[in-house]
Amino acid sequence: MRVLVLGHGKTGKLVAEVAAERGHSVHVLDAKENPNASALTPPFVAGFDVVIDFTAPEAVVQNMRAVLATGARMVVGTTGWYHRLADARGLVERKEAGLVYGTNFSVGVQVMLQMAKRMGELLKNAGYEFSIEETHHVTKLDSPSGTALTLANVVKSAAGLAEVPIKAHRMGDAAGLHVLQAKSAADKLVLTHEAHSRRGFAEGAVRAAEWLSTRKGCYDFQEIYTQM
Repeated sequence: MRVLVLGHGKTGKLVAEVAAERGHSVHVLDAKENPNASALTPPFVAGFDVVIDFTAPEAVVQNMRAVLATGARMVVGTTGWYHRLADARGLVERKEAGLVYGTNFSVGVQVMLQMAKRMGELLKNAGYEFSIEETHHVTKLDSPSGTALTLANVVKSAAGLAEVPIKAHRMGDAAGLHVLQAKSAADKLVLTHEAHSRRGFAEGAVRAAEWLSTRKGCYDFQEIYTQM
């Protein structure tokens, strides 16, 4: 499989390494080589089976427009752009392209989301207050993290809550820590996911690209991670 990786940050570099380890041909474009998605011309994009984006919120929308407009397949691990999700879905449908997006490509986080949903269902109307804390590296641009927002939405839906408060921390080079707490007058339950490195995110993104390489349509990683 021929893979184009957009973004040469810490996660983007690791995505390229993992893809190469899995036997794929890899080309990487950093931000300086692709201002305003200018490098993503139709002939250039056609040279790849899947494009994987780990850039920044201000760049990803332009990258998606350029790639998906060619009918290509794209995996997007960048967050902070979901207010434009409806536009992306429409473009995928019109151009018969392929898109997998997700706030977190770690399989462990996907399991956490399922467990959080069950916690919300079981503790609904039982007098528990839910809260979330998340910690990431100081260079992470979005706050709270997309994963924390997804976790909050899962709990709100399952427990019938209007809001779940989130505390966001930015410290050092932390790969990612998410803690969901349910507290009552009698006890406290805590569900935690701690990433020791970014490798889980990179492996999930590459596996999603492999899965998408034979498909079209728009998918949330939550919907397809068990199929990979």
